Amino acid sequence: MEIIENDYYIFNEDIKGSNEFDGNFISKGKSLYEVIRIYKGIPLFFEKHIYRMINSANISNLKLPFNNEKLKDSILRLTEINKVQFGNIKVVFNFYNNECNFYCYFIKHHYPSEKDYKEGVATILFKGERKNPNAKIMDVSFREGTDKAIKNKRVFEAILVDRNGNITEGSKSNIFMVKGDCIYTSPVEDVLPGITRDIIIKVVLECGYKIKEERVNYENIKYMDGLFISGTSPKVLPINKVDTICFDSSNNSVIKEIHKSYDNYIEQYVSQFS
Repeated sequence: MEIIENDYYIFNEDIKGSNEFDGNFISKGKSLYEVIRIYKGIPLFFEKHIYRMINSANISNLKLPFNNEKLKDSILRLTEINKVQFGNIKVVFNFYNNECNFYCYFIKHHYPSEKDYKEGVATILFKGERKNPNAKIMDVSFREGTDKAIKNKRVFEAILVDRNGNITEGSKSNIFMVKGDCIYTSPVEDVLPGITRDIIIKVVLECGYKIKEERVNYENIKYMDGLFISGTSPKVLPINKVDTICFDSSNNSVIKEIHKSYDNYIEQYVSQFS
């Protein structure tokens, strides 16, 4: 069941009070969704999120009833009426019984602490694959399985390993691995094409490093100099442990430069948003 934050949400084109929200809709039909970070009142990388949602709809043979401007207006209206400057908004198109309903609401977010960035976070390997990794579609049972493993092991994230033993992505993030001046990440056909992932690839190249989108077997991560998580909430987050293998990722000069350059990219986007 979905749980919302703050006082108001949007259903189709109407603003409603949070007391009217029924989060059980998520278990019915098929839901396409995006989680967009609100930073200084601005929906970060809005255009890229909407492009990905349209792509998910095309892959799933579904038609979205809203255009880009109506979506942007809904997000900005919700941000303004809730008086939120920082947080995460979830936009969902729910297809059920030959109807499509639009939901837009704030969700509880967990941003890494300064300590997490300074020391890195622990992760585990999790054998599992998404049914359709390129489309962002709700898969409640898969999410429940990874969330349970994360909670039981008391770690920040679960790194997915496919049937061939290759690392794909995190349960709710993308994964990057660093060896020297080269950064490895899974091919886009194996993962959800993350918004942060795309920007980091651009940042990596601008910093003068090499990027290799190729499959890496989980047994080879012990040879890496460091790893990091990327995503809407974590941004660029160093990993200090994968199962029992330890890494000094937070002190890796390459990861530190990528982190700083990504933060600069955010500030530039906010300053130019219209």
